[in-house]
Amino acid sequence: MHAQLDHLVIAAASLAQGVSWCEKTLGVTPAPGGSHPLMGTHNRLLNISGDAFPAAYAEIIAIEPGKEPSRPKTRRWFDLDDAVLQADLARQGPRLIHFVARVPDAHAAIRALAREEHSHIDRGRLLEASRDTPAGRLEWQITVRDDGQRLFYGTLPTLIQWGAVHPTDSMPASGLVLRSLRAVHPRAPALSAALSAIGMTGLEIEAGPPNLIAVLDTPRGSVTLESQGL
Repeated sequence: MHAQLDHLVIAAASLAQGVSWCEKTLGVTPAPGGSHPLMGTHNRLLNISGDAFPAAYAEIIAIEPGKEPSRPKTRRWFDLDDAVLQADLARQGPRLIHFVARVPDAHAAIRALAREEHSHIDRGRLLEASRDTPAGRLEWQITVRDDGQRLFYGTLPTLIQWGAVHPTDSMPASGLVLRSLRAVHPRAPALSAALSAIGMTGLEIEAGPPNLIAVLDTPRGSVTLESQGL
């Protein structure tokens, strides 16, 4: 089992607010993304690939107005239906809230987390999704809990397994590079054990109040994004 960072998840109250935040904070305009009929969300994308995190990107995501998940009684991924999270986004603006790790075998990764002796983590069911892009059809399988929860305040990644095409294959350079990613959680040993179970490397872990911290090189210099327990 070997998991790698796939993408950062930056949530916004609206996609327009997310784009404006990106331009002001990171100094770049995000590339087009797409809609997710499965979850009633839409996004914009930013290539953040570098030596430390190859084939990595950032996703600015928001609930798509007037859209609901295609499956009845389904809560949206990444806690986007959580009232506290949405109130904070409306009050404080877009925020880094989570990250997604790609794995070669998502079913095996789910089983590995379920077997983890201290936590027995339910990472959620594996859903299939797809959308067409100029570079070809994107097809992926992703873990989503029925309650939509991220777990560990967003410091335990959602798992994704891509088909033949990855988003960064056709994503233009953005001028951004992810330099480091650090997770802070009061149950650091449990988080570390869970990440080890899926073979996740390249992520610093320490004990403390929940936080996910990403440092990026940008046209505005070094910028630090934090979840701050959201």
